[in-house]
Amino acid sequence: MKSFSQQVAVITGAGSGMGRALAIELAKQNCAVAISDVVEKTLLETAAILGEYNVKVSAECLDIADRSAVERYAKDTFETFGQINLVFNNAGVSVTDSAEHMSYEDFEWLMNINFWGVIHGTKAFLPYLQQADQAHIINTSSIFGILSFPSQSAYNASKFAVRGYTESLRQELNDTHIGVSCVHPGGVKTNIVSTSRYTTKDNESPTKEELMETFQEMAGLTSEEAALLILNGVKKNKARILVGKDAHFLALVGRLAPVNYPKILGLLSSPFSKS
Repeated sequence: MKSFSQQVAVITGAGSGMGRALAIELAKQNCAVAISDVVEKTLLETAAILGEYNVKVSAECLDIADRSAVERYAKDTFETFGQINLVFNNAGVSVTDSAEHMSYEDFEWLMNINFWGVIHGTKAFLPYLQQADQAHIINTSSIFGILSFPSQSAYNASKFAVRGYTESLRQELNDTHIGVSCVHPGGVKTNIVSTSRYTTKDNESPTKEELMETFQEMAGLTSEEAALLILNGVKKNKARILVGKDAHFLALVGRLAPVNYPKILGLLSSPFSKS
């Protein structure tokens, strides 16, 4: 896809972070946007910002874990815009806890959003993308979909699953007009940690506030910078879009030491350990 002008993009998790930044940047490039988020307040804030641009905008409060709701949303969006060209399955959440202590409820909550939300968004919109002259599916995984980290077993599981699903989907659609990309952000300044469920019971673990502070210090990119990198990757139809120097570095570590990378990362100091 060489240009986003006159296209229609669907973006989940558009109430903040990369989702909001993607919506704004696409609107700047004359792309109509259908935004959704589970948090109505921030969703409406994004919609208000988009009102500054001369493009068609729709905003829907949506729980992507609800398959029926996503299917209805896809139908309504197509009826509203008459076409759909890009689907950014961007919404996500996190849970920080050990595999031993993490509750089934927290694990299921995360998987229903991070993994099943991507499946719902892909399957619900795919019939409409097939009707477009050009189309692209962009699923957000993470650098945690390439390397695993302690206290992130559920998040890692969901993001590894998104990566596997997306890479398979790309192969299946390889000979069609629909491109498929998997996004792997490194440290990007978003609300993913502040809105996470943090329930670790280990007294040696950092508090949620400490984790948020460490994350913000490590985050090398703003959401706006990340959005530009993602859209550039979409234009080039990249299979894997690594976002940030840290993502490129960690992916390289994973390729060079696929078995021993935890030891290497331990020497570099894990982002989830106390200093």
